[in-house]
Amino acid sequence: MCGIAGIVTNNRNLSERLPVLDEMLIRLSHRGPDGEGRVHHKNQALFGHRRLAVIDLERGQQPMCSSDGRYTIVYNGEIYNYVELRQELVKDGEFFFTTSDTEVLLKLMVREGVNCINRLNGMFAFLFHDKKNNSWVAARDNFGIKPFYYVKLKDEFVFSSEIKALLAHPDIIPYRDDGSLQQYLTFQFCLGEKTLFRGIDKLKPGFFMIGRGSDIVEERCYWDTDYNIDQYHTEEFFVDRLRYLLEDSIRIQMRSDVPVGCYLSGGIDSSVVSVLASNIASEPLSVFHGRFAEGEKYDESLYAKAVVESMSGIYHEVIPSALDFVDFLPNLIYTLDEPLAGPGLFPQFCVSRYAKEHVKVVLGGQGGDEIFGGYARYLIGYLEQTLKGAIFETQEEGKHLVTLESIIPNLSLLKQYHPLLSQFWSKGLFEPMDARYFSLINRIHDVSDLLMPDILNSFESRAVFTDFQKIFNHPDTHSYINKMTHFDLKTLLPALLHIEDRVSMSVSLESRVPFLDTRIVDLVTTMPPVFKFQSGRTKDILKKSVRTLLPDSVLERKDKMGFPVPIKEWMQQSPVRDFAGDVLLSRASKERGIFSSQALESMLCDYGVGDRRLWGALCLEIWHNRFIDLA
Repeated sequence: MCGIAGIVTNNRNLSERLPVLDEMLIRLSHRGPDGEGRVHHKNQALFGHRRLAVIDLERGQQPMCSSDGRYTIVYNGEIYNYVELRQELVKDGEFFFTTSDTEVLLKLMVREGVNCINRLNGMFAFLFHDKKNNSWVAARDNFGIKPFYYVKLKDEFVFSSEIKALLAHPDIIPYRDDGSLQQYLTFQFCLGEKTLFRGIDKLKPGFFMIGRGSDIVEERCYWDTDYNIDQYHTEEFFVDRLRYLLEDSIRIQMRSDVPVGCYLSGGIDSSVVSVLASNIASEPLSVFHGRFAEGEKYDESLYAKAVVESMSGIYHEVIPSALDFVDFLPNLIYTLDEPLAGPGLFPQFCVSRYAKEHVKVVLGGQGGDEIFGGYARYLIGYLEQTLKGAIFETQEEGKHLVTLESIIPNLSLLKQYHPLLSQFWSKGLFEPMDARYFSLINRIHDVSDLLMPDILNSFESRAVFTDFQKIFNHPDTHSYINKMTHFDLKTLLPALLHIEDRVSMSVSLESRVPFLDTRIVDLVTTMPPVFKFQSGRTKDILKKSVRTLLPDSVLERKDKMGFPVPIKEWMQQSPVRDFAGDVLLSRASKERGIFSSQALESMLCDYGVGDRRLWGALCLEIWHNRFIDLA
């Protein structure tokens, strides 16, 4: 796990850019405190690397060049199946100077080019350069676990692991992209390659680019989700196969030359990872849990401790406070580069910061909800689907996965989602699938009364919905559950992984996500949808696969929390209330033209203000402070 940066040009002397590369690496220093390297190919390219040493601690330095000096790779991430790939290369006559996965990737690219990318099981972002003709390949892993940002200037292609490093370049000026702002206000993230910065793009998950000099020649998708349904295998087959793949994914992701631990929230996903990892570990596994002291609805430690009692583990706990929130939030937004998702990133940072004191690598349960259908909104969607089918006698997705009779016993999961239900039922009932799911995830209604009239009047809701439809209406998805999980895999998940990457790397901790193995995702997307969402039971196939692993109290939970933050309670205290007021009612905020100062004042005077509204406004204003105002 590392930070990468570089500039590729068209036959231009890059000596004057050496100080720029130095500054880029300084801004990435948190990603790699264990080493720094540079390569300068005259009139072609500059490459820089900051290293967090995890595999082959002594000899894995980068950028790494081939023995003849022709090829160079600068790479961030881990290739988990590097051992098996290395063995294949040795049999084919290759000689290795290190035991690092970087050298395996370099030799694969030299031998096979882009054809090898689909063979990689891991998280990665890299640029591979051929000095002979100044050509290059940039690639990003299947799910977007590792970041790759770039800017195409007139005669330079500039790339980095983080946006803040790109801004060290004198020709890259930070401006807000208003189209992306509309997507952010709708989804809390940007779709596709867009960022909140005008002209700064990200390489999409599962894609690679081919370039020459500063020019991007081609961008191509090398992996996508497969929804060709396997009608031949039984549920028992899928249960057994899933269990095997989970165990194997964790086995190869525990490969490390430094200590490994696990996040443990008390939910099913992190619990599965922790228990399976403890079965593989040679000594008791350190697990890390976060909770708040503001009451039971902010405390899952009872479930986490039950899991630890069932395995060989050492339990570590951190309790973030309101003062921590005020102290950490501004730097957290700077760490993220963009405001994203909800306030859960704050306790996530606190747990990562604490875990770093004990381990250098940590495994988590990220991806389980998107793969297996774990979000409550999927159940809300199917509740409407069953009513529509019963009333209108429709067969919108062929044979219904869920009937009204079968879904009723599982509806207690929704008791904490009554505000979302009230809003969802109030309009758009029984519309097409895409319109209904868009209504479920559209967040603009949370802040519409806070926005200035000019922002609302300029809002191109049809364009945002069209961009949503392009992803949601995948041609191979027919069932509602596949359409919903597909959209979240392609959009929400990369946004959550963005947070996972920045939060962990800000404290020089490598975070790995074993559920995001393409073998697991391909198995689940091709299984009959009824196995995933039988009778509206969220994560049904996963629970059946791990039934013997977890305590019943965890396996049968219906009070999923998702790391809520007690902002309502904290807003009744001066530190958080004063902090929020100072940010949102500042002169800069009032002159920004996004939020109505009167509406913000009214919201701040309401001590019961919802965390999502306050969070969204706070993060967006802090982002402007740190990136746009200081440019």
